[in-house]
Amino acid sequence: MRLCIVSETWSPDINGVAHTLSRLSYELGRQGVPVDVIRPRPRVAGNATRINHELQVQRLALPGYTDVQVGLVTPATLRHFWRQYRPDVIYLATQGPLGWAARQAARRLNIPLVAGWHTNFDHYCKDYGVRWLASATRRYLRYFHNGCALTLVPTHQQAKVLRHQGIRDVNVLSRGLDGERFSPAHRDPQLRQRWGVSEHQPVALYVGRLAAEKNLTLLHESFQAMREVRPDIALVIVGDGPARAQLQKVLPDAHFTGFVGQEALARHYASADLFIFPSLSETWGNVVAEAMASGLAVVAYDHAASAELVNSGHNGITVPAGNSAAFQQAAVALCQHPADYARLGRVARLRALEQSWAGIAEQFLRYLHHAQEAHHAPASACRIRPS
Repeated sequence: MRLCIVSETWSPDINGVAHTLSRLSYELGRQGVPVDVIRPRPRVAGNATRINHELQVQRLALPGYTDVQVGLVTPATLRHFWRQYRPDVIYLATQGPLGWAARQAARRLNIPLVAGWHTNFDHYCKDYGVRWLASATRRYLRYFHNGCALTLVPTHQQAKVLRHQGIRDVNVLSRGLDGERFSPAHRDPQLRQRWGVSEHQPVALYVGRLAAEKNLTLLHESFQAMREVRPDIALVIVGDGPARAQLQKVLPDAHFTGFVGQEALARHYASADLFIFPSLSETWGNVVAEAMASGLAVVAYDHAASAELVNSGHNGITVPAGNSAAFQQAAVALCQHPADYARLGRVARLRALEQSWAGIAEQFLRYLHHAQEAHHAPASACRIRPS
């Protein structure tokens, strides 16, 4: 088996897609699977690590949001690359211009395609004021994905939605977690001291991009409400993005760290007590699993990773998606009960540790083999049962 991954983001980019693809490629490499990559040229020149061959294409940053990029390339260029290094299967982690060109080139060369659903594009249409594009976007995505052997999504909830929208051959590939990297063992008293909190003061944490799609209005309203009942609570916000300046205005007493490295991120998680995550734009949300593995009590919507990992009241708190009043009430209630959020955090870690990257990669490889077999078999001879 030889795999080529096509993506518009890759490590060291800081986002869930880049992290997921980096871990999958690493685990596949450990299992002896050669992995090639096609991606836009990175902002800082360099090649992807632990990759056999790489093609870097023209990079175009999105206006007004330079952290997000698309790749531009002709199908002919991709065909030339794949004639040199022909993969058995191509994994499309993007449905943008790069993904479309790759889809065209792969079909011309008769190479099986597996597509990943890493971004809820129709949700982003609403967040960025182009709601009228959502319907057309769904039609495009249905056409794009139905030209692939399989579509892989991270949750059963998402799989159900996509099947309802007419996308065929949808299967679930969850996400893994490094339980040694993210652990309560990394709690750092000196870091808490820099936040100005004592051993027994609570710290509420948010980790993620600071952008419109993350529901930051509810984040700051929840933080303010928590402060009203627990004036001593510290608020820590890890991440960056176009909405940072506005959020700093409404939360002037919060600690804003910007993006931090993996080692520092693990210490930030472990040094907090509660994780407040109001976003509804995720397909998964690695930060939820990372917070749980770090021993934090999570307050989130019953959506994406939280829907899969959190048993509300047992290892975290979830509320119905979109119910902002219930979300805020849950955050306010929990921050007042240290024994409860400590108990939830202990059980949360046990659940998060069940998410092994090695096991996820093995399942991914089985899907790739199935796509290869199905591509070369009669249409009715080889179909996978949706998971």
